[in-house]
Amino acid sequence: MDEGKPEHLKAVAPSLQAAVRRARLESAEQSEVVADLRQAEIVRLELLAEAVRPILDQTPEGVELFDAGIVQGERPKLFIDMISFVDLGHDRRTYRFFQDTRHGRVLIAESDKVDRIVAAMTNYIARRLVEREQALASDWRSRSSSGVALKAGARAKKLAEGAGAANNGGEAASPSNASATPRRSLWVRAADIFSFLLMTLGAFALLGMLCLGAWAAWGAWGRAFWAVHIGPPPF
Repeated sequence: MDEGKPEHLKAVAPSLQAAVRRARLESAEQSEVVADLRQAEIVRLELLAEAVRPILDQTPEGVELFDAGIVQGERPKLFIDMISFVDLGHDRRTYRFFQDTRHGRVLIAESDKVDRIVAAMTNYIARRLVEREQALASDWRSRSSSGVALKAGARAKKLAEGAGAANNGGEAASPSNASATPRRSLWVRAADIFSFLLMTLGAFALLGMLCLGAWAAWGAWGRAFWAVHIGPPPF
C-alpha cells in the first residue's frame, strides 16, 4: 500500500533507540527546569535570611536557641531554630512560616512580602525568648521549693525520733504496764473461748429445732401425702 506514496509520506519503522534518546532529552530539559526553580527558591530564602539576620544579632549573648540556615533538599527550607522554618508555596513566590508543635505543624504566617514574614519571625523570636525566661524562673523556683521540702522533712524526722525516744523511756519507767499486759491477754482469750462455745450451742439448738419442725410436718401431712402419691411410708 505504501508503494504508490511519496517517500516523505511512507511510514517510518519505530526505533527503540530513538525513543530512548527522545526520553533522555525530555528528562534533561525537565531536570534543567527543576534545577532552575530550586535555585530561584534558594535565592528567595537567602534574601529572607539576610533580612532577618539583624533581628537574630539582637538576641542576648549566650542564647543558643536560634541558628538560621538553609537546608537544600527537594524543597529548600530556611530554619530559624529546631521547630520552625520557612519554605515557598506551590507558586514558588509565597513565603510560608511554619512551627512544629505537640499538636502538629502550625502555619504562623504566609505572604509574598519579605517584610511581613520578617515581622512574623520577629514576634516568634520574642515569644521564644520569653518562654525561655519563664522556664528558667520555674526551674529556679522548683529547686528552691525542693530545698525547703528537704529541710522540713529532716526537721520532722528529728521530731519523730524525739517522740519515739520519749515513749520508750515512759514504758521503761512503768513496769506495772508490762505486768498488766499478760493479764489483759488472758481475759481476752477467755472471752473468745466463751463466745465460741455460745456460738456452737446456738448452732446445735437451731439444728435441733429444724429437725423437730421437719418431724412434726412429716407426722401432720407428710406421711399421708407419701402414702397417696408414692407408696407405703418408710417410717
